Amino acid sequence: MSEFVLELKGITKIFPGVKALDNVNFQLKHGEIHALMGENGAGKSTFIKIITGVHAQEEGDIFLNGEKINFKNPKDAQSHGIAAIYQHVTCYPDLSVTENIFMGHENVDKKTKRILWNEMHNEAKILLDGLGANFDPKVEMGSLSVAQQQIVEIAKALSTNAKIIIMDEPTAALTKKESEELYRIAEKLRDDGASIIFISHRFEDMYRLATKVTVFRDSKYIGSWDVDKISNENLIVAMVGREITEMFPKKEPKIGKEILKVENLSKTGFFADISFAVREGEILALTGLVGAGRTEVCQSLYGVLSYDQGKIFVESKEVKVNSPLSAVKLGIGYLPEDRQKQGLILEWGIGRNITLPALNKLSKKGWLNDKKETEISKILSEKVNVKAQSIFDLASSLSGGNQQKVVVAKLLTSDLKILIVDEPTKGVDVGAKAAIYEILSDLAQQGYGIVLVSSEMPEVLGMSDRIAVMKEGRIAKIFERKDATQELILEAAMASNK
Repeated sequence: MSEFVLELKGITKIFPGVKALDNVNFQLKHGEIHALMGENGAGKSTFIKIITGVHAQEEGDIFLNGEKINFKNPKDAQSHGIAAIYQHVTCYPDLSVTENIFMGHENVDKKTKRILWNEMHNEAKILLDGLGANFDPKVEMGSLSVAQQQIVEIAKALSTNAKIIIMDEPTAALTKKESEELYRIAEKLRDDGASIIFISHRFEDMYRLATKVTVFRDSKYIGSWDVDKISNENLIVAMVGREITEMFPKKEPKIGKEILKVENLSKTGFFADISFAVREGEILALTGLVGAGRTEVCQSLYGVLSYDQGKIFVESKEVKVNSPLSAVKLGIGYLPEDRQKQGLILEWGIGRNITLPALNKLSKKGWLNDKKETEISKILSEKVNVKAQSIFDLASSLSGGNQQKVVVAKLLTSDLKILIVDEPTKGVDVGAKAAIYEILSDLAQQGYGIVLVSSEMPEVLGMSDRIAVMKEGRIAKIFERKDATQELILEAAMASNK
């Protein structure tokens, strides 16, 4: 038997006008968790589609257990024991868990051609129990959390007897506790003999799970290393092609007058007595455990949610924020956590998405100035380094990190004073993170007041001037940057009520 359960040699894939993979190599051993890392646009998604039979390569060879093979289609790859689990779960929300698990390979009575529902429910329960799931296979898929839906996707892979499982950014939308549960499941699958390709931007995923890491950059294979034999610094260089000497380019703040003040803001069931202030040039981090109410506070400040009581002041004047439109008129901008559902119109072009908040400035007597719109969208897409063939590419065609850059660019088109950015680097590669931090730091230097919502401690400590820690819908403590440590922040976020 070959040392490798899966091996790719010299794989090249060309789409019109772009080489998506250029002479790429990869080797996966039996019972191994192998991390695949690289910036958005490095070729990871195309690589998955080659392995799963969605695309055929122009050059190169694929070997399965030492034998050369070419997958004709996804069904063919599945029959050879290959399955993929994606960051954005592709499910049927109105069907049951059992139906989602067995979709396309249902248990059918050979004589009557009827679906054997009881048999399928029992098999689904065995699969879910083996993964430590605590929900019934008869419930609707749409009623489950993202973490639970991913467990169903893993059960679906196991139902096809998958021996090679590709996990594409599975922890991007999970809490720390949910990520730990996913780690446990991945390790169990490995111990049971499965081989896993784990794609992630998060270094903690790699260090926690993988023994080997392979890096792609600009559609090319850069190298493979034992995880315990490559430093963080060298891995970043391999991924981005340069050293990021200052990951958090925080400039010395030029603090001005108070620009936003919140007094005793409350919404029943979500948050209570929220009070803080933000000054010109200041970055205030709003952190705490997931579910602490941070996003709901931000949505109330932007008019997405209504608040029950409390006051909001912009430049010392009390204001009523009844809608996102009223927020923008007051100079408040919002970058939502869910870029796909709330930040973008996916079937529009990049340029149209960027200029959407500024149509009034680009129009005269109801007519849009296309030339001016194109100029502005080009300048801003280049400023945030969106990787695309042109600004007319659909937002849906971009990688997650590049979609996030488009949402950041949208904020720069309006006349704003206050920016609320909710998890701005979620699911974004290390190079894009550095670019977004640079933009936020520059905006603070220009006098914007910024509220940064983040769960990442290095980001909070590296980018903020002050840190407000939320716990169970209330602000537990506010730290000056110089006084804050990761331990103190976590203590405030987790301390029991006295």
